Amino acid sequence: MTALASDIDVPALQRRVRNVLVLGQIMAGLGMGATLSMGAILAGRLSGSDAWSGMAASVATLGAALAAIPLARLAARYGRRVSLTTGALIASSGAVVTITAVIQAWFPLLLAGLMLIGVATAVNLQSRFAATDLAAPATRGRDLSVVVWATTVGAVSGPNLLVPGEALGRYLGLPELAGPFVFTLIAKLLAAVVYIVGLKPDPLKLAGELSSGTLKAGVGGIARVVDNPVMAKTAIIATALSHATMVSVMAMTPVHLVNHGASLAIVGFTISLHIAGMYGLSPVFGMIADKFGRISTILLGQAILALSLAFTGFGAENEIAVVVGVVLLGLGWSASTVAGSTLLTESTSIDKRASRQGVSDLLMSGSGAAGGALAGVALALMGYSGLSFAALALVVSVLIRVFVTSSARNQAPPSRGDYVTYDI
Repeated sequence: MTALASDIDVPALQRRVRNVLVLGQIMAGLGMGATLSMGAILAGRLSGSDAWSGMAASVATLGAALAAIPLARLAARYGRRVSLTTGALIASSGAVVTITAVIQAWFPLLLAGLMLIGVATAVNLQSRFAATDLAAPATRGRDLSVVVWATTVGAVSGPNLLVPGEALGRYLGLPELAGPFVFTLIAKLLAAVVYIVGLKPDPLKLAGELSSGTLKAGVGGIARVVDNPVMAKTAIIATALSHATMVSVMAMTPVHLVNHGASLAIVGFTISLHIAGMYGLSPVFGMIADKFGRISTILLGQAILALSLAFTGFGAENEIAVVVGVVLLGLGWSASTVAGSTLLTESTSIDKRASRQGVSDLLMSGSGAAGGALAGVALALMGYSGLSFAALALVVSVLIRVFVTSSARNQAPPSRGDYVTYDI
């Protein structure tokens, strides 16, 4: 048994878990910028062709996809604490491999390192779900979105560490482009320490005990959730395809800007604005999802994504239009991901939660990997505008799924004492 019944104050424990996850996300976010902005540039240089530059984002998201199910299984068996710590340590090893690849100028090793770093994305994704394990139904979207928001602090700073990273690389006797990944290494190690020390008792294990009735809370409690596979599938599709839209366009933005004469400082600033769009307003979208519904917020996200693709498509040769487009791209991703993740959690009973969340993260990262891989080819064949217009097909696919689900939403009422949100 995790604790004495009289000792468990669920709302207070939820606040502490959320604070630990917030700190871990800040640490993890510091390494994200180097992977997004420097990875594509390094891939193009070490491979000798910009057509390979999309592989940086592709292998990073592939790493997240490959780690999703194993980390979910670890969470189901041992809890979030072990799972998140393990993922952070794997990502830190990826930073070491990437630095070695830059020193050796070996493209395949670079891809291996970026793939390992990509496991950090799986950790970030699981962290948002960990924020809902003990959350009250009425604030589930807000709690999830606060953890998503926390990535802003580190992630926005990350791309702007490119220039300091180059200086650090020279100081350590490393190639300049390897320097930013030293920050990645340090940040991931710190995140691992935060998770292993702070997540006691484990939120997922405790939620399972409270939900099953083997443990009674002194204050607060866990609402039971009726399993709703149809809504869960809609949530998974919305988050996966929204992620693919974001990754495919964003992966090629640094290459497009550099090819048009932009400096690394401008590239870093642009990526920072994009990441700010992804995470900065996520609490707003969380509150919107709690008040107006998950499906409505997903639709809002798709509308913003479509507008962003219009900016990057029609304004590809205009630097300001590209910047506006990638900021909107981040906002659309945020709305869709926060609402979709919340909908998935409240559509899944706790005994299936970790495994179904793992499947969601696998498909989300896998679709992003495919989008990143195809984006390089699309950029070479159709240019940045063509890539943006092609990505609209993903937005349309989400809209079709949502409308089909909405038209067939006649569900049986929940059992007495259960909690379920049909929408929303």
